[in-house]
Amino acid sequence: MMGLSQQQLARMIGVTYQQAHKYERGLNRISAGRLFEIAQVLGVGVSWFFEGLAADSEQHEVSPRQRMCLELARNFAMIDNEKHQEALSQMARALAAQSQAAQASLPVEAAEAGEAH
Repeated sequence: MMGLSQQQLARMIGVTYQQAHKYERGLNRISAGRLFEIAQVLGVGVSWFFEGLAADSEQHEVSPRQRMCLELARNFAMIDNEKHQEALSQMARALAAQSQAAQASLPVEAAEAGEAH
């Protein structure tokens, strides 16, 4: 980036080479604050990192199901107790497995009903 090695950039922004490498590969996310620091060190605006990305001028409508999933994720993240998080996660897995089993049995039941006539 801008003629700098990962080691040089890492030193300039105060992280290890490994961390800079993870940032570049997308293995670790860069916080807004860290992105701002990197932009300052490089002498560019934060928007420089987003140049060339297509601007999506259309607002995408969020479906009720998507809204519910986002709300579920936000609420889950706010649960401090890890045991409660794990219990909720296990319940979700059990309900999903039950739904999949029910869906898998539907074609069989429909075929059996058709054979009975």
